[in-house]
Amino acid sequence: MERKQGFFSNLKHDFVRGLSPARSRAKSPARTASSMLNLLRFKHKHVPYPEPLVGRSGSLNGETLAPLIEGPDPVVSETEESKRVGSGIGNWMKGHLSRAPSMTSSIMAYKQRSDLRLLIGVMGAPLAPVNVSSVEPMPHLSIKDTPIESSSARYIVQQYTAASGGEKLQSSIKNAYAMGKVKMVASEFETASRVVKNKHGAKAVESGGFVLWQMNPDMWYVELAVGGSKVHAGCNGGLVWRHTPWLGAHTAKGPVRPLRRALQGLDPRTTASMFVDAKCIGEKKINGEDCFILKITADPQTLKARSEGPAEIIRHVLYGFFSQKTGLIIQMEDSHLTRIQTNGGDAVYWETTINSIMDDYRSVDGIMIAHSGRSVVTLFRFGEVAMSHTKTRMEEAWTIEEVAFNVPGLSNDCFIPPADLKTGSVSETSELKLQLGRWKSSN
Repeated sequence: MERKQGFFSNLKHDFVRGLSPARSRAKSPARTASSMLNLLRFKHKHVPYPEPLVGRSGSLNGETLAPLIEGPDPVVSETEESKRVGSGIGNWMKGHLSRAPSMTSSIMAYKQRSDLRLLIGVMGAPLAPVNVSSVEPMPHLSIKDTPIESSSARYIVQQYTAASGGEKLQSSIKNAYAMGKVKMVASEFETASRVVKNKHGAKAVESGGFVLWQMNPDMWYVELAVGGSKVHAGCNGGLVWRHTPWLGAHTAKGPVRPLRRALQGLDPRTTASMFVDAKCIGEKKINGEDCFILKITADPQTLKARSEGPAEIIRHVLYGFFSQKTGLIIQMEDSHLTRIQTNGGDAVYWETTINSIMDDYRSVDGIMIAHSGRSVVTLFRFGEVAMSHTKTRMEEAWTIEEVAFNVPGLSNDCFIPPADLKTGSVSETSELKLQLGRWKSSN
């Protein structure tokens, strides 16, 4: 009880001061500190293992949050700031946000920025392929007039729901919070004639962390800080928006879709809803475990809504690998293919594949949560002329430090989009082309 109360007092102070997306809506130019920095204070020293804020558990009852503060953050000097900072993962993360560049070469600094933009642009806040609602009840298992691939998939999903805590317990979760740390690296760039591996090894790895808030129905907010930059994105249940330092705040094209990061072992109920209409296409051994393979495909209407101008999204497929031993999802792979053709020229194709492994499942208030994992992202560009393809490989490893459920005081107002949200939507392909073009020019 003391640990929960201590966590909540810190959480209430930090959340009210800056975590909420409402802080991102401040219009005053006097605002100097980001919402992540307000949440995550840093004492300038090395902390090899961040101190936990709460013992990876959840229900916080009996208190409510104070009203959210609107307007800019007060300007605080470094001396004053150093007196207020605490310890824990927040300190570790803010150190990475405020550290001075270790490379003085302008060329290396440009390449480092390009690597970082590509990493957080692609891996920061990708979305799932289809629109699902976690509040809809799970359909009853029926084999009558149902193809064996579909009925088998629903049975596997029901086993997954039971293994991850049960539908009754998961239905009692109204909101959730998670904090973790990540390491990212752009590891390889390949053309038809050569393969360029990252020469800097461990020095090229960008470290940081993220916070994720979720609330029924279908609202979420994520903030990811890596190196010296950050991306934050959110959904108010009606639209998805995203903010990056180079594009500002903009809406995402297409229907509302869940955050893929939440499906990586953090949100069993939404994951089950995602695969409830899947098809079982076979079995495969993953890291020595026999798994069932479930497949879902985005429908043509969703793909059309996500397409823009000359960029047409042809397909988006998601595979889930569910352990036959534990019933839990241990791997997820999705791939989307986009065709771009301008002014009657040759078509160019972009294929983005994200393969994620989930590991270290632990019970948090009865809900099974994956506390670590890794992803490999491959960007494959081909078309135009023969032997002109390029392939970029990126990697991410993450660990989950804190998880809490049913945080008191969290409301719909915490998921309101920024006031400076641009009216025009930006497609995934448009941003990908921009960042990959800059990254290629620096290599």
